[in-house]
Amino acid sequence: MSRDRVAIRPRGEGVVTRQAIRARALQRGFRTFVLLPTDLPNASAGEVDIREEGGLLHPPSGSAIPIHRVETHDSLVELLRLAPADTTLAIEWPLDRVIPLENAVAARGRRFHLWTIARNPEEVPGALGALEHGADLVIVDVRRPEDVDRLEALVEGPLPSGLEWAHLPLRSAGPAGVGDRVIVDTTSLLTPTEGMLVGSVAAFLFHIASEAEGSTFSRPRPFRVNAGAAHSYILLADGTTRYLSELEPGDSVLVATPDGNARSVRVGRIKVERRPLVLLSAEDHGAIRTLFAQEAESVRVTTDEGPVPTTQIRAGTVVRGVRLPPARHLGRAVVETIEER
Repeated sequence: MSRDRVAIRPRGEGVVTRQAIRARALQRGFRTFVLLPTDLPNASAGEVDIREEGGLLHPPSGSAIPIHRVETHDSLVELLRLAPADTTLAIEWPLDRVIPLENAVAARGRRFHLWTIARNPEEVPGALGALEHGADLVIVDVRRPEDVDRLEALVEGPLPSGLEWAHLPLRSAGPAGVGDRVIVDTTSLLTPTEGMLVGSVAAFLFHIASEAEGSTFSRPRPFRVNAGAAHSYILLADGTTRYLSELEPGDSVLVATPDGNARSVRVGRIKVERRPLVLLSAEDHGAIRTLFAQEAESVRVTTDEGPVPTTQIRAGTVVRGVRLPPARHLGRAVVETIEER
């Protein structure tokens, strides 16, 4: 659910408030706006301004697009039947919004582009995800600059690009007592090669595979990653890090495969329990990188030979993971002198 498919329609009282909404949205990475003629600025590079006037939307190029208010099933059926091919259909829902939008998405196919209007930020995720694919563009009414922050938390931004994957040999692997380990249950089904990036220092995060493959005595749980000890960093979908102990339901975390594919998934549940741990210690150009993980057959660390249970992993095994800038402030990379051990 990318913010690239969201257009901000400032609806605050007064030009100053609407300008403040647009400025906040630009800071948060939104680039498409629906503006009144009096609010149109000189668009900056990469920004798309759609002019709204007299019930019509005027994109930078192409024909004007009328906004259709749909309140009944029959009116929607007729609108979809008459929609010309290769055009854009913009719909506003004064009453029911979810099921009629799903009907519109189902009828769209590849015949036309579908734009819809959300009355507030909370309606945006449903519009982006209707029947999995959602509307091509969601225009959202924003009445205060602070509402942009709410919207940012509800939609996905760009995933971190150019992750630097590395192969590190383990210097040691062995028992590390009992500690609080964190299981991350997601609202998505993961493949056996997908996993999360976790570690004791931000400079290198180990790839912990999902539990999409069970063990001899446990069934697969493809929504789960047994991520590690509570103090560990985990990479989020926006490229920041967070401690595992701080994760909450609804947070967006990054799941990735060692070949570089990545996507965002939402946390559905966190489980913190005291369990026996193992300490994996790898070396990266003379620096030590560590991971505390639960000792169990169902917990697998990704290596050059594939995911290996923590009960079987040994010194000399080459593990896979991602190098990141080592210094962090509230999860965001910063430039400073730092040493983490």
